[in-house]
Amino acid sequence: MEKRKLWLVIPAEHVTTPVLYELGKKFDVVPNIRQASVTAEMGIVCVELEGERPVIHDAIHWLEEMGVKVDPVEIQVIEG
Repeated sequence: MEKRKLWLVIPAEHVTTPVLYELGKKFDVVPNIRQASVTAEMGIVCVELEGERPVIHDAIHWLEEMGVKVDPVEIQVIEG
């Protein structure tokens, strides 16, 4: 199992969509929200994904296809 911390920028058209729920159902990953800020215009979420490396890769690809911007967390913003 691997853990990846990512920043997700969710566009306005998906702000009300349960993106992380769908991600967890569609792929064998466990999303853990570490930080979030959501407005009507966009959502910015720091999420940790736990799962097998190829599955995490597929999940990230799916997010990007939905128009979600995905970037790795460079600095450990939240610990604990």
